[in-house]
Amino acid sequence: MQFKLSSLLAAALLATGASAGPAFYGICQTGCNTLAVACYAGAGFTFGTVTAGVGIPAAIAACNSALGTCSAACAAVTLLAPTP
Repeated sequence: MQFKLSSLLAAALLATGASAGPAFYGICQTGCNTLAVACYAGAGFTFGTVTAGVGIPAAIAACNSALGTCSAACAAVTLLAPTP
């Protein structure tokens, strides 16, 4: 479920155009991290307390993947876009 939310966020960011910059990057990353915290909470965990490894639950792996996708979209849209 969280993967769909982050994908929707990434699509919305990509549709906003090319007027972003470093300030919006921080806002975007905050949004991604908020989604990750909600994803972890939905899976019954606390963000930042689960160590990565072979034995992590699939839900946590999905949350981490969604966070990576969202963060990459932030970088692509905001850091590489011209600042107005």
